[in-house]
Amino acid sequence: MQTQLAESIKYTPVGQEADRILRSCVHCGFCLATCPTYQLLGDELDSPRGRIYQIKAVLEGGEATRSTQIHLDRCLTCLSCETTCPSGVQYGRLLEIGRDLVDQQVTRPISERLARFAIRELVSRREVFRLVLRVGRGLRPLLPRWLKSKVPMVRRSASVSVMPHARCVILLKNCVQDALCPAIDQATARVLNRLQVRTVVAADSGCCGALRAHLSDAEGAQAAARRNIDAWWPLLKSGAEAIVMTASGCGSQVKSYGRLLANDTHYRDRAVQVSAKAVDLSEWLSAQPVDWRANRADSDTIRVAFQSPCTLQHGQQLRGDIENTLVALGAELTPVADGHLCCGSAGSYSLLQPALAGSLKDAKLVALMAGSPSVILSANVGCLSHLQSGAAIPVHHWIEWVDQRLGGAVRDSDAL
Repeated sequence: MQTQLAESIKYTPVGQEADRILRSCVHCGFCLATCPTYQLLGDELDSPRGRIYQIKAVLEGGEATRSTQIHLDRCLTCLSCETTCPSGVQYGRLLEIGRDLVDQQVTRPISERLARFAIRELVSRREVFRLVLRVGRGLRPLLPRWLKSKVPMVRRSASVSVMPHARCVILLKNCVQDALCPAIDQATARVLNRLQVRTVVAADSGCCGALRAHLSDAEGAQAAARRNIDAWWPLLKSGAEAIVMTASGCGSQVKSYGRLLANDTHYRDRAVQVSAKAVDLSEWLSAQPVDWRANRADSDTIRVAFQSPCTLQHGQQLRGDIENTLVALGAELTPVADGHLCCGSAGSYSLLQPALAGSLKDAKLVALMAGSPSVILSANVGCLSHLQSGAAIPVHHWIEWVDQRLGGAVRDSDAL
């Protein structure tokens, strides 16, 4: 793609990065077939190729309009297009640049500004979000149906005894997951305890910064990265093997810390090292010498539908590890049509684009239920919460199911 970037941005680091990405696009249109919003709306302006042309126009000095902003907002940032693209176009990064430029030129309606502020400042602050969620749960019977579905009841789990194992990994103190479903990290701790691995959580760690990044708050995302790096660094230096991510959305963000802080001379080296230490739970478990079949608590076969989050299969390019573990523990995986398409959760997307998110959720649930599974499993708290709001069967994190198949709460003597 030929470019004629405006002089005001042409020689800046952002302009040069955008120019490089734009030039890698060859207009092939392969991305249209795997874009969820294009599949729904049929408008090329709501496809990756169409959004690339709109961003290019702004970078070349064209006027950013409210229409441009709306089309960029409708993107889920699922990155299915990046998986499909034969030219390796870094669409996700270009979208970040484009959204920032458009938001600088186009003032949003007050309702949107308030909604984005609330998500950015309330949801990403763990204690505040926990308080809001507690109030919402108390008022749940009085809430309208659409809002009630966004306030799930707490899922309780057996307590976890911390064992003094020599091996140690770090878990992220998630802002949303810790409040919505603490059972996920509890199940993770029990499974890792069976492997004689201790899990630790840095008290000063918090939101990975993904929510702020999605809402064009680059400085806030960078601040979150610095806080987490400071919190994890002493633990890594004292021997922690890895930062094990139980939410694929957070994992995708933490793995980008090296790029996010590339221009920060004080943090960039540590950011690269932290990104290298960040692994999805499925990645880490697949590298361990575990015979899952030999350690099943029962021999029953259960029909399971697995929903692979976009941040896992497209963002981190991880496929197959979770499915192999589930099968080894007695899952009969049911077929899921169009498994590459987003469920509509996409971080804050389901809150800011409820109509599109709802349509995507309905389509995903039809695909997931086609094989008559007993349970739906996912690898990201946002996806499972979104799907659970419309599902007729239980939706859980895959590690909760693994924990259950291994017998749930364990003693130190039950190591694999």
